[in-house]
Amino acid sequence: MKRHASEMESAKYLRLAKRAAAAPGAVAAVYLVADLLAVGAAIVIAVGVRASLGGLDVALYTPLWPVVWLFVLVYAIVGLYPGTGLAPAEELRRLTLATTLVYLVLGAGTFLFKEAEAYSRAVFLGAWLLTTVLVPLSRATVRNLFARRAWWGEPVVVLGAGDTGRMVIRALIKNPGLGLKPVAALDDDPDKHGTVGDVPVLGGVELAPLLARELGVRHAIVAMPGVERTRLLRILEGYAGVFPRLILIPDLFGFSSLWVSAQDLGGVLGLEIRQRLLLSGPRLTKRAVDLVLTLVGGLLIAPLMLLIALLIKIDSRGPVFYLQDRLGKDGRVFKAVKFRSMYGDGEARLEKLLEENPRLREEYELYHKLRDDPRVTRVGKLLRKLSLDELPQLWNVIKGEMSLVGPRAYLPRELPKMAGSERIILKVLPGITGLWQVSGRSEIPFSQRLEIDTYYVRNWSVWLDLYILARTAWVVLFSRGAY
Repeated sequence: MKRHASEMESAKYLRLAKRAAAAPGAVAAVYLVADLLAVGAAIVIAVGVRASLGGLDVALYTPLWPVVWLFVLVYAIVGLYPGTGLAPAEELRRLTLATTLVYLVLGAGTFLFKEAEAYSRAVFLGAWLLTTVLVPLSRATVRNLFARRAWWGEPVVVLGAGDTGRMVIRALIKNPGLGLKPVAALDDDPDKHGTVGDVPVLGGVELAPLLARELGVRHAIVAMPGVERTRLLRILEGYAGVFPRLILIPDLFGFSSLWVSAQDLGGVLGLEIRQRLLLSGPRLTKRAVDLVLTLVGGLLIAPLMLLIALLIKIDSRGPVFYLQDRLGKDGRVFKAVKFRSMYGDGEARLEKLLEENPRLREEYELYHKLRDDPRVTRVGKLLRKLSLDELPQLWNVIKGEMSLVGPRAYLPRELPKMAGSERIILKVLPGITGLWQVSGRSEIPFSQRLEIDTYYVRNWSVWLDLYILARTAWVVLFSRGAY
């Protein structure tokens, strides 16, 4: 009777998993259409803008429309269809390099066929720049639209339903844009059978081939770090032929995860883990990018900053700028420059409010901010909502005290609460924006901010910075999590 009930339960969970199975072909098709539209739009806009200036034969570019399929071909070669499981920074890297390669090939081809003079260099450069922006943007748009649909993604079976397996399942559910959709889990421990969220734990690991056949699953994640070595090897060797993609989760939580590379040490597998932001070369690159973007961007937004300064003076008494002690690289305290967004007696107002309201004190201790802060002026509320109060920190970037992107600039009084995370966070320059800002801003608890900042330092790359800068614009425009 017990066995019969167990079989009925397994059958129910299998039906559940079948309904959850995704459609990777649909994801690839959506990305392909989005890429074609983005590339086509980039070329049309570049030609149209140049034509509006006069002296361009638009008909010369009409026969070139099949070139857009060359982009699709190269994107496919570098693994962007369906591109599931790629971190956003890695997708941006592949897209940028692949797009640049195609334009270099096109440029070389026109030169070899002695047709370079017939085409506008301005159109070529404009189309390249627009393509590098519009293709990632179009992909991000379709992810926002469809990532939580039932058909989105590739189905994944998770081998292991212990703490690690559950963590993997929750991470994939929380980040549907990755496109790896857990449809079932397996574990040899009967006590772990049931569900993790909406993902059924169907039975023992030996059911993996059946699931691969019944659900058409081509991905498996082995999340069993505590299993005995020979048992783990048997699982990996036995199911490598069943699942074309088999991902092993090692017992290395907290280490770099974006840019780890495998090394063969005489037949022994090694993982090379380099925290690039702690190396002199990457630091120099990051500094150069900071200076170029800050100087160019500062000139463009100078009129906006003058307008903000005028509004602050009209709205309330006090200086335009506010200098605040913040923790910089190696724990050195520096003065962060911000537009003043508070009244002059703001600290006294806050202390009185926290004394009178225990609930608000609890909120302040958790987030180190208040949603309805009595210290903030009318103009200050708008500046904070759009993060415009931080624009003067461009001066801190020029001085070398901050970076455009980096960990949060923590207050000196927050140092005792950083619980050891300061050992890695304070090894680098803090940023005006960062991964913490595009992950929820003020809505993220203090402890989670520390985890996000630690992740950023360990996984830094130029591509991650570019992704964060692009995401910052999106988050600020829609005012997510800011107060």
